[in-house]
Amino acid sequence: MAEAKRTYWLNLFSPHTWQQFLDAGAKVTGFRTHRWKQVQRIAVGDYMLCYLTQVSRFVGVLEVMSAPYQDDSKSIWDDHFPCRVKVRMVTQLPLDTSLPITDMRDHLSIFKGAETGNAWSGHVRGSPTRWRAGDGEAVVAAILDARAHPVSRPIDQRKLKPSPKGIQTSQGVVTVPVDEPETSTPEEGPAQTVVDSETSAHTEIQWMLLKLGSDLGLDVWVAHNDRNRSANGKSFADLPRMRRELPRQFDEATSRTVELIDVLWLRGHAIVAAFEIESTTVIYSGLLRMSDLLAMQPNLNIPLYVVAPDERRDKVKVEVNRPTFNRLSPPLSEACRFISFSMLHERLPELARYVQYLKPDVLEELSEPCVID
Repeated sequence: MAEAKRTYWLNLFSPHTWQQFLDAGAKVTGFRTHRWKQVQRIAVGDYMLCYLTQVSRFVGVLEVMSAPYQDDSKSIWDDHFPCRVKVRMVTQLPLDTSLPITDMRDHLSIFKGAETGNAWSGHVRGSPTRWRAGDGEAVVAAILDARAHPVSRPIDQRKLKPSPKGIQTSQGVVTVPVDEPETSTPEEGPAQTVVDSETSAHTEIQWMLLKLGSDLGLDVWVAHNDRNRSANGKSFADLPRMRRELPRQFDEATSRTVELIDVLWLRGHAIVAAFEIESTTVIYSGLLRMSDLLAMQPNLNIPLYVVAPDERRDKVKVEVNRPTFNRLSPPLSEACRFISFSMLHERLPELARYVQYLKPDVLEELSEPCVID
């Protein structure tokens, strides 16, 4: 009798839950309650492809050693993953030599038709997810090769910080906003310096994104009310690939929304990426523009990015995951990613040396998901 063909499953971890899994002995993996129907399809002998969500890397392969079962104890994780299977570690990669999924672009079917943007990321947003046998075999082979021939790819430590925790409710996973200390109003005096500083930081980041897009060979757009700004003595309007008008492909309401987005990258009539920069205390304006865009154009596949200071990372993620944004299709948390100010400051000088060889998907390396684990 021919041996049954192995099934391959995506198994998502955050860096935090992966470490908890390892600390517990790496013998049991688990999933949320609403995934039970899918979990029951997992069989002994199947392989699980372990993927770290905040860094977009494969880190190991597990073999399933038991039938699915339910266990409500939290002895493994400090979150609730009661749908479980016993596993054994087939192979594991250290974090600094783990395998970026974008290195598999030429070998995985999920990248077909996704040459630009992050459309492929829709395939790595839930687990367990059954993967095609060819994709699964390719990932296993690549992980084994990475184990035999390690390549150092250090991970930015900021991306390893635990994400805000989601709470499972009848409406899905909801996050509770974190209280934030109120700041002085501008008329109180000292806060005016903060406002001026934040405005300057916002403008500087706008310039960096516009310059990067232009250097990548893309046309760029800045919010029309910011067109007369300059950064470090360089005028936005002087960039050689600055668009004077946007493609006429949207209705009036959508066009007015798009025109106010902080930075756009374009290729022909297509928007390649959209960026909202959030450096001030109130972060809703940019998120509302993004959510309005998704609501008005639900079939539009535009990679969205929220760019903010490092200390606002958790705040941004919590706000992006508010119920009002999660009811969109797709949810805002799945449609946009986070980029920190410090990441741009640190990485863009390095990228400048060979920027002419890069593609827009370099943003995957600079960004992280906004999805709450």
